[in-house]
Amino acid sequence: MQQLFLISGLSGSGKSVALKALEDSGYYCVDNLPVALLPVLMESLHQTGNSRIAVSIDVRSGDSVKQLPQYIEQLKQQGIDAHLLFLDAQTDTLVKRFSETRRRHPLRDTLPPADPAEGLTLPECVTLEREILAEIGTIGHRIDTSELSANVLRAWIKDFKGVDRARITLLFQSFGFKNGIPLDADLVFDVRCLPNPHYDPLLRPLTGLDAAVIEFLEHNQNVQDLCGDIRSFLEKWLPSYIADNRSYLTVALGCTGGQHRSVYLVEKIARHFKLQQQVLVRHRELDNTG
Repeated sequence: MQQLFLISGLSGSGKSVALKALEDSGYYCVDNLPVALLPVLMESLHQTGNSRIAVSIDVRSGDSVKQLPQYIEQLKQQGIDAHLLFLDAQTDTLVKRFSETRRRHPLRDTLPPADPAEGLTLPECVTLEREILAEIGTIGHRIDTSELSANVLRAWIKDFKGVDRARITLLFQSFGFKNGIPLDADLVFDVRCLPNPHYDPLLRPLTGLDAAVIEFLEHNQNVQDLCGDIRSFLEKWLPSYIADNRSYLTVALGCTGGQHRSVYLVEKIARHFKLQQQVLVRHRELDNTG
């Protein structure tokens, strides 16, 4: 069976990094393929024996990119294991990346400006691109790359391609509110109401993975109560998400800095669900500093 990974998302969100990571893993990769040529490519590679393919398709394909969901469904009906990875990032992050690299946004000259002497601004380009790709973003697994280094994104891509896509994957992610809520989160739980180890000088340099922090939080009843409430909520509603044919459900837990409380709770809740479901764990702030 042919396996197809489609990479899409906002310009500047890391699609080239993702495609390169798949190429390094042995995938036949094609960048910026026009949507209409996708069936032709798959048939051609089937005849040559290529079974693992990764293709980047984005707004550079023009209006035809909106037809991508229909093409994905057609390929699945032909027995191709097709999955979409959608990369996103905060608008200010994308603007900063384009400004730093001095690259030109692909939509820079798409629409006539109000002032003929000017083109679309970078924020306007990002907003327009987000509108064009809105539907595509709802059918794939989303990754918010706003706070991710290239190395972390490559590691997350490796995790993504290694899961059994016939089953739902629960993805638990810790994060710090000071760096923004992850765009890829389906459910967000705010755990900032819990006691903060940051205010203990001995615990401050540690993380929720360290024994001393774990002991501190284990012995607090409010921490355990909130943990139990989140777990119960997920146990109650997970069957409904499965019935909705979800492939991924991203559950994000946030504290102030993403170092202690959210990390501890993600690990604890993930361990519980690993006994029943396919689980991935991400610690956004720790992954970027590790």
